[in-house]
Amino acid sequence: MSVRALKRKYGVGYETVQRALASSLPEPRKKMRPRETRLDPYKPVIDAILTADLTAPRKQRHTVKRIYDRLLDEHDAVDISYQMVRGYVADRRQEIRLQAGKGVVDAFVPQTHKPGAEAEVDFGDVTVKLAGELVTCYLFAFRLSYSGKAVHRIFASAGQEAFFEGHVHALNVLGGVPTGKVRYDNLRAAVAQVLGLSRRRVEAERWTAFRSHYGLEAFYCQPGIRGAHEKGGVEGQIGWFRRNRLVPVPEVDTLAELNAMIDRWDQEDDARRIRSRPRTIGEYFAADQSLLVPLPEEPFETGRLSTPRVDRYSQICVRMNRYSVPVRLIGRTVRVMLHASELVVYDGREEVARHERLIARGATRLELDHYLEALVRKPGAPPGATALDQARAAGRFTPIHDAWWQAAVKAHGEREGTRALIEVLLLSRHLPHEHLITGLASALKTGALTADAVALEARKAADADAEPEDLPQPVVPGQPGFAPLPAAVRAHLPPDRRPPPSVAHYDQLLRLRRPDPTTL
Repeated sequence: MSVRALKRKYGVGYETVQRALASSLPEPRKKMRPRETRLDPYKPVIDAILTADLTAPRKQRHTVKRIYDRLLDEHDAVDISYQMVRGYVADRRQEIRLQAGKGVVDAFVPQTHKPGAEAEVDFGDVTVKLAGELVTCYLFAFRLSYSGKAVHRIFASAGQEAFFEGHVHALNVLGGVPTGKVRYDNLRAAVAQVLGLSRRRVEAERWTAFRSHYGLEAFYCQPGIRGAHEKGGVEGQIGWFRRNRLVPVPEVDTLAELNAMIDRWDQEDDARRIRSRPRTIGEYFAADQSLLVPLPEEPFETGRLSTPRVDRYSQICVRMNRYSVPVRLIGRTVRVMLHASELVVYDGREEVARHERLIARGATRLELDHYLEALVRKPGAPPGATALDQARAAGRFTPIHDAWWQAAVKAHGEREGTRALIEVLLLSRHLPHEHLITGLASALKTGALTADAVALEARKAADADAEPEDLPQPVVPGQPGFAPLPAAVRAHLPPDRRPPPSVAHYDQLLRLRRPDPTTL
């Protein structure tokens, strides 16, 4: 076809036909010239200010507000707005830094990790509904860089005790210690001081001892957000775990229950693939585990030891919280081993108390059993005792206790009835809680409002629950089949108002008896 025929067929001009014959691809569209704005006359001034800022002290550089004020004061730029200056400076500041050779390109270099060599550690805060109350806890994560195998643990705090216990749990699960570096933030549990802009750190004394015990080689990232990418694997792992395992917010009674669920989730995670990897985490971890350094034979004591003095309220103060101990220790100095989730109190080598660690500061945790010897001498104190209120809230002092207490007070008076309750509570040191509740219910039903009667009924319940091999041997003929109650117990038992037994119903058998013919 001729050029004229093409023009007529497609309705285009001569130049368009020539360009189409020269190349099958259309020419790139011409860029429109930037539209002029009221800010154009002042752009060289702004560029000069930003260029001068390159050599100015870091804390005395121009902000957008200061640049705008100078344009108003020095150049009478009343026809521009603050938003116009802000938009221009946001783009132009980084361009000027790059042109001067001082800008840093925000790029990341892919890394290759060797099996069993490197790991990353971090804490992340999570929200848990613990015993019906929303609290903030802390998720510890230890992640192997090669396989992506991660071990998690939730603690009430992110202190040094939790930091150590998380390591011990993770290394025991993994079965060894990485041969290379383990990357950390500059958290206080490990770092006492950051020395300038270098990688050198002054480590916490106990952390140095812990690292030496397990042979860990620590690598500390840059402070702040700048160093987050240096351990991006564990940062992303905590986010993934929070979104996929802790949504919706878990509701548990104790952190031990939640950690048991987390252990199961970590095992299930071995079958997961990370992004487009050809094999699962568990398959990669098999190569990791074979190269880990074996664990030391002796364990490391992760708890922190302190020696507080017991005050006159039979309490000790640990980390701005107060815990009860038996009243016999008032005025004495005890040893306390503080762990991440609990604390244990020792008097010499004897363990005298064990408490779940409090999360908030200024709180108090009291055990009613610690005050029973004092309450025997002060029967007027139990109604307003803080330990009794906490026992009710924890479910240790049940409504059956209250009902039996009220019945005992009504029968014996306020003083003696309360003392009888204290004697019943003392039985909990020797009898299981559920058997004691059964004994209280049985004694309340029969009106036996003494501690001895409750003990008798509780032991009956314990015998009924015992295994067949634990049951008492049968009574041998010729020996008494029961042990008589002491006279003091029989004196407090309620009177027996049942009618005496009668054999009158058996008289009808005598009337049906046939006469003996030999006696006729």
